[in-house]
Amino acid sequence: MRVKTGVVRRRRHKKILKLARGFYSGRRKHFRKAKEQLERSLCYAFRDRKQKKREFRSLWIVRINAACRMHNTSYSRFMHALKSANIELDRKILADMAMNDAPAFDALFEQVKTHL
Repeated sequence: MRVKTGVVRRRRHKKILKLARGFYSGRRKHFRKAKEQLERSLCYAFRDRKQKKREFRSLWIVRINAACRMHNTSYSRFMHALKSANIELDRKILADMAMNDAPAFDALFEQVKTHL
């Protein structure tokens, strides 16, 4: 028995080609090239969602460290002092304070100064 796949194939192809919009040249027009590129792109997207979290954490640490160096201490000593003082602020908030609200960071530093 012969099975014709006209509608099914067209739907499958259109779904792939719709996701491949914005790709360069034949990678958006030809089904096989689009499918290959899309598989690769989705792998990169999955990997980079994880890497994005790592990169932001390291950026926050750099910013906090820079603010700590202004007070003649290191990042690790400052974080240990925060834990000793039972102050639970995450790195994202601390980095934002260090960048945009220096007086608040100075006040926080004065609170943990006894634990250094």
